[in-house]
Amino acid sequence: MFDDVYKGKTVLVTGHTGFKGSWLCIWLKELGANVVGYSLDPPSDPNNFNACHLNSHVTHIHGDIRNFTSVKKALEQHQPEFVFHLAAQALVRPSYRDPKQTFDTNVGGTVNILEAVRLTPGVKVLLNITSDKCYENREWIWGYRENDAMGGSDPYSASKGCSELVFSSYLRSFFNARVSARQIGAVSCRAGNAIGGGDWGENRLIPDCIKALSTGHTIDIRNPLSIRPWQHVLELLSGYLWLGRRLREEPDVYSGSWNFGPGRSEKFTVADIADCLIQCWGSGKWHDTSDPKTVHEAAVLKLCCDKANNLLNWRNTLSMHQSVKLTTEWYKEFYKDPKLSDMHKYCVNQIQYYTSLAQAGRLPWAMNP
Repeated sequence: MFDDVYKGKTVLVTGHTGFKGSWLCIWLKELGANVVGYSLDPPSDPNNFNACHLNSHVTHIHGDIRNFTSVKKALEQHQPEFVFHLAAQALVRPSYRDPKQTFDTNVGGTVNILEAVRLTPGVKVLLNITSDKCYENREWIWGYRENDAMGGSDPYSASKGCSELVFSSYLRSFFNARVSARQIGAVSCRAGNAIGGGDWGENRLIPDCIKALSTGHTIDIRNPLSIRPWQHVLELLSGYLWLGRRLREEPDVYSGSWNFGPGRSEKFTVADIADCLIQCWGSGKWHDTSDPKTVHEAAVLKLCCDKANNLLNWRNTLSMHQSVKLTTEWYKEFYKDPKLSDMHKYCVNQIQYYTSLAQAGRLPWAMNP
């Protein structure tokens, strides 16, 4: 897969102890990469990093992206060819409680990563993973395109918009062969809401549902009518990995910003996802706990992914029911016996299953070179 571009290569992943970062590391290892992770401790207990015993599969560096000296040392020591930057303060509601930490991490931390990449000759490809919430959300019904305005009313969204401006400046000032002697393939990836096994994040729909269902409680749903670009974590990771391969070959063509999300016709509310998850779980119920006085969260957020669809020939493989079913099956396997379940093997099996579906759909990233 991916024309073996990652095989035998050193890949540095920031935020590898998080939900998406841990899945990315597992997939990269299956592709034959030498994976170096740089991150703080896992953000929850339990977590996918520990459930899969990833510390025995990757080179684990405990580090804070706000510490430039530490970041620079990690890149100097390991000289990665690829850098996937996923480390972030990734939630809206905590950003209201500690806005400074959110901006320090998401803006200052991104500056540190970009600067360390600029100073590390071995880096050829950089994927800066941000969020669909980087856009100035006007609550309109159509999807945001890559050239729409950055913004955000809450600290988290604003921090992501700021980090996009920082990335754009580095791309145009330092990673561009027209103005620099060194060409780096660099992209900023904006993805929708990822679901999948191993996520126990705070104030996130799937973790909240699983916590309630696994203990026999009713699920509290804050905004049942809110619409988000839901997709399985493997969908967006396939986009990142395929884009990384194309960047290595033609950095001047593919550098820039990219959206990765579901198709235009998919419009699922929070309530839709909760109902589907309860169906796949086999029991449970939810009730509406909406509070008009709570902190603001966008009601409608959609992405236009025409660029990735047309230029990368990338698209989602799974239906929403398939995505929720894979997610539910992961948690059921984990809760059989958290101490004995081999969740690393289970993640690998789900990656292989997902890849087989992509191959059947003739998606280019999944085909043998």
